[in-house]
Amino acid sequence: MSGHSKWATIKRKKGAMDAKRGQLFTRLAREIVLAAREGGGDPEANVRLRLAIEKARANNMPKENIERAIKRGTGESKEGGALEQVFYEGYAPHGVALMIECVTENRNRTVAEIRHVLTRAGGSLGEAGSVAWQFKRAAYFALQGSEKDFEKIFEVAVEAGADDVTMDGNIIEIVGPVESFKSLLDGLRGAGYQPEEAGLRMIPTQEIELGTEESLQVLRAIEALEDLDDVQNVYHNLRITDEALMAISEG
Repeated sequence: MSGHSKWATIKRKKGAMDAKRGQLFTRLAREIVLAAREGGGDPEANVRLRLAIEKARANNMPKENIERAIKRGTGESKEGGALEQVFYEGYAPHGVALMIECVTENRNRTVAEIRHVLTRAGGSLGEAGSVAWQFKRAAYFALQGSEKDFEKIFEVAVEAGADDVTMDGNIIEIVGPVESFKSLLDGLRGAGYQPEEAGLRMIPTQEIELGTEESLQVLRAIEALEDLDDVQNVYHNLRITDEALMAISEG
């Protein structure tokens, strides 16, 4: 999975993802709305909400925006249309499987935009169930650390229920069952580690590797999907090689 985390870092540095601050705030607010709707408006009792708020604050989202999103999620405010979370399945170029996580108040608009991007890139939108079997939902954490950190983090993560702990360069990734999310987060923070990424995500059960040029075509298609306002996350089963990472970072 390390290629995914490295690619996310590159995108943050390039500003390729959420290039417009307004778009970023919209995505952050939607995550807060859904978290508050699902688990209530108290961040101390709602881990997902707490994380969403922390991410919003880290990106300098105004306090009033955060509070407004919480009230919308709990139903105290009727502002805006009814948001729903929905996954679309499809294929990028060269048969790479995609799970596209969206938050929208208009499914027809969202699916039309996704289909347009995929078709233009040489991919296609799939039927429900056509791709999902190639992914599993899991708790995921990524943080930076040294070899010494890895030994400690490995112990903490395994004790908290992790299935896998890996290190590539200075990036440590942890994957565990969905139900272990809170224990993993609490364990890491209790040991003094603050994850750069923490959340539930779709992880491929098997990855496919392509040549550099083919990988770039896939990554550009994914970036185009991520630029759509209704798209929160795009998960894929491409194994991102160092060569592809180097090429995309120079592009």
